[in-house]
Amino acid sequence: MSLHGRMPPPLAGGPQGTVADGLRALRGLIPYLWPRDGWELRLRVVAALARLAGGKLINIAVPFLYKHAVDTLGGKYGLVAAPVMLIVAYGLARVCSQGFNELRDAVFAKVEQRAIRRLALATFRHLHALSLRFHLDRRTGGLARAVTRGTQAIDFLLTFILFNIVPTVIEILIVCAILWRLYDWTFAAVTFATIAVYVAFTFAMTDWRVRFRQEMNARDSEANNSAIDSLINYETVKYFANEAHEARRYDRSLQAYEAAAVRSETTLAMLNVGQGLIVACALIGVMLLAAQGVADKRMTVGDFVLVNAYLIQLYMPLNFLGMVYRNIKQSLVDLEQMLALLKVTPEIVDRPGVPALAVTRGAVAFRHVDFRYEPRRPILEDIDFAVPPGHTVAIVGPSGAGKSTIARLLFRFYDVDAGAIEIDGRDIREVTQDSLRRAIGVVPQDTVLFNDTILYNIAYGRPGASRAEIDDGARSARIHDFVMGLP
Repeated sequence: MSLHGRMPPPLAGGPQGTVADGLRALRGLIPYLWPRDGWELRLRVVAALARLAGGKLINIAVPFLYKHAVDTLGGKYGLVAAPVMLIVAYGLARVCSQGFNELRDAVFAKVEQRAIRRLALATFRHLHALSLRFHLDRRTGGLARAVTRGTQAIDFLLTFILFNIVPTVIEILIVCAILWRLYDWTFAAVTFATIAVYVAFTFAMTDWRVRFRQEMNARDSEANNSAIDSLINYETVKYFANEAHEARRYDRSLQAYEAAAVRSETTLAMLNVGQGLIVACALIGVMLLAAQGVADKRMTVGDFVLVNAYLIQLYMPLNFLGMVYRNIKQSLVDLEQMLALLKVTPEIVDRPGVPALAVTRGAVAFRHVDFRYEPRRPILEDIDFAVPPGHTVAIVGPSGAGKSTIARLLFRFYDVDAGAIEIDGRDIREVTQDSLRRAIGVVPQDTVLFNDTILYNIAYGRPGASRAEIDDGARSARIHDFVMGLP
């Protein structure tokens, strides 16, 4: 919470959970799955889809082999070459179907991982391009969790939507057509109607349950933020002996998460029971139709087995589909939240065609600068001063007077509301941000160390510096001997 009692605004494009939001999120993945400059990846997508189609065709043919094997075994010839060959073919078809699926996954793995990598990198770069205001208004832990959950969602969505959901729907339609063609429209009607009821029930229940999952996400982020905040400020916590206070603060978030999780699991049990009841009723109905057909001699025992095999083959992934849909629903929310970060417009952008800053003398001037973080709270009013080349100027004042703000404006973390800031007579809005910041040396007010080596931290201002240059810098700062003496 800010000093003014304002809660930080939520992440842009927060969870909505609607179908339109999900479709938008999926469309956002297309450029990463079908990149313009990646012919190898495109070929891999085509090859993976071809293997998917091959596996499904074999899967549809397997029950026919089973049927003919049963009918042949029921004949007068006993165990002879024909049924043996059919049984062997049945087994081989099963192996081939699985083999196609494994080859599909192997071929598509590079496409999937490359898409995850490119989208995560694009989000990371975009977050660094956003304004300081954006990051001060949001908690770093929540942003990190949004990116992490988003990348995990990509993996899940690509695997299940592309290779499970869509193929299963196509397989259901083909099987319904086969049952209608071979036997009677009632078989196809009962099968299709059951699936429609099952899907409608699953969708309705999941849409009702999604708010509990969103609540879990919110409380999870809250707990994560609380833990990170406390651990980052570990020394301050110790100074004030506030370990118990931090534990209570963390536990409040965990308690809220616990309550949301219990509601989520309870409603999940209701969903699973309803799904099981629908599938059981359908199996009973269709198998009774098949049994009647066998009794009337319109169908053989092999036909009975064929219908049973198709139903089991459909309902097993359909039962799995219920769980998958719940996760897809959440993954779409997570992906949408991550993609929403990419849609946040940077507050500070370079004007088209501006040149890089060329520092000749190093004169700095603030020309009648006004600035405020919020409309009703002015920070700087009519600030006007100049620093000639080679001179030193100290800016002093009480906390909140605007000393740090002047430095932030010089770095163009914010744009001034009025007036201008100039370096060598050029308005800093008329040069690129990158060149501006590379031209300014800074010793931050806070001591900041990245979780890496001392060498890495010394070289952070110029990552390409040689070891000799880093050593010279350490000697100039009078820390070289101290660092070399460390264990």
